[in-house]
Amino acid sequence: MKEYDLMIVGPATRDRNTDYTGREEYIVGGAVTYCTPAAMAAGAKVFAAVKADPADKDILDCFSMDPADMAVLPSAATTLMSNKYFTPDRERRHCGCQAQSDPVTLEEIPAVPCKLYHLAGLLYGDFPNSLIQGLHGRGMVSADAQGFLRHNEGGELRFHDWADKMTYLPYMDFFKTDAAEAEILTGLSDRQAAARQLFAWGAKEVMVSHSSEIMVYDGRRIYTCPIKARNLTGRTGRGDTTFGSYLAMRLTGADVPTALEYATACVSLKMETPGPFRGTKQDVEAYIRQFYR
Repeated sequence: MKEYDLMIVGPATRDRNTDYTGREEYIVGGAVTYCTPAAMAAGAKVFAAVKADPADKDILDCFSMDPADMAVLPSAATTLMSNKYFTPDRERRHCGCQAQSDPVTLEEIPAVPCKLYHLAGLLYGDFPNSLIQGLHGRGMVSADAQGFLRHNEGGELRFHDWADKMTYLPYMDFFKTDAAEAEILTGLSDRQAAARQLFAWGAKEVMVSHSSEIMVYDGRRIYTCPIKARNLTGRTGRGDTTFGSYLAMRLTGADVPTALEYATACVSLKMETPGPFRGTKQDVEAYIRQFYR
């Protein structure tokens, strides 16, 4: 049986995006949709476990991968999201949710050999606590804070602290937040202080993303790397692309600074084009030579 470096688990979405000019586009989104190609491009062996309505077969075509390396985790509905951007750089936006997929259960996780399970969530309720515990018994676990802080309240998205963080952060071998989420979790506006606090609460390796840089704390040292994107037309999926490529590099042997530089260069390049990352590792390495050396 094929062995995988990581399994990326989470809901795919149908997104309606409206830019600051009022132009609308309809795309397939979701953290799993952006994490997976970035991790594959970095050279990891990736399995995608996609939560969606099985009738939405076109969603799977967006992954551009061997069907043997993916599975649909059936849901009564595919998550439906809307994003309205107020500025050209897409930093200010309003998000809504018109439908949410069913929770992912441990029983439906494919039984394939895997080093790490990444919980690429979108909304609170995507992953029950029992799933975290169960996957921790199978291998390493990583997660994006978004899936535990962002709540769907009648179609409006509201951020709340993760009530169970003290119990489940110790299960996290890798944990990612953005700067705003880090402050919600810790009460600290200083990103470095927030990363240290999350580590103290049990997360083994903490990434905090920001529009200017990506930061990682491994319990010994703070590492940072600047984002150098020449435009932000592909800003959607920024954090998922960063973390997917970072996890892939770490699981295939890269140390923290090497993985961080690669992941930051990968997301900088990805943000110059809308949609998931479709480049190669060689493209990212060329970008590093041009902009980071």
